[in-house]
Amino acid sequence: MNLLLADDEPLMLQIINAYFLKEGFQTLIAEDGEEALELFFTNKVDLVILDWMMPRRSGIDVCKEIKKYSRTKVILLTAKSDPDDEFLALKSGADDYVRKPFDPRILILRAKKLLQLTSSISIGDLIIDLEGQKIYRGGEDLLATHKEFQLLKYLLVNKGQIVTRKMLLDQVWGFDYFGEERTVDTHIRRLREKIGEHRIRTYRGMGYCLEVTDE
Repeated sequence: MNLLLADDEPLMLQIINAYFLKEGFQTLIAEDGEEALELFFTNKVDLVILDWMMPRRSGIDVCKEIKKYSRTKVILLTAKSDPDDEFLALKSGADDYVRKPFDPRILILRAKKLLQLTSSISIGDLIIDLEGQKIYRGGEDLLATHKEFQLLKYLLVNKGQIVTRKMLLDQVWGFDYFGEERTVDTHIRRLREKIGEHRIRTYRGMGYCLEVTDE
């Protein structure tokens, strides 16, 4: 899992980074809002953790910009304690809000909860092995390709929500991919053949959604 950490306090960044590295995350580090956005749009990122008060652009501004173009999960960190501040954070699109000071172990638990990170996830007769990057159906290894696995993982993180082809291209193929959007359709079709046609619904003109009705 790729994690983007943005905070203008070097010691705070160092501490948080050390904890997430120990948990097996791949991390990207930014010390201001502009750098955070540059890293986000040039790398595959599964989760963003932003400090509210940063130079150049605030965490709130960065969160809004990220949410314009993706459904990447965002956690905002802040020393602010006013209830209105939490409201503003969540209104900006943040998926969670953590007040400073905090125990890094709690932040990791919240991050894993947002990303639904357990060693494996079951959906009906499907088992998605997140560590082994394999998909099983009825106990049989479906021999999913890397792209198929990454597509299912992204749909799973956003289950019940429509994700566009552009979102899937950015998160699975990368922001620097300039090929046809229709390549997503081809990979989705192959993935459907393996996991079951009914599980991924097409919303014409909008995108795809993982419809979990048999958990």
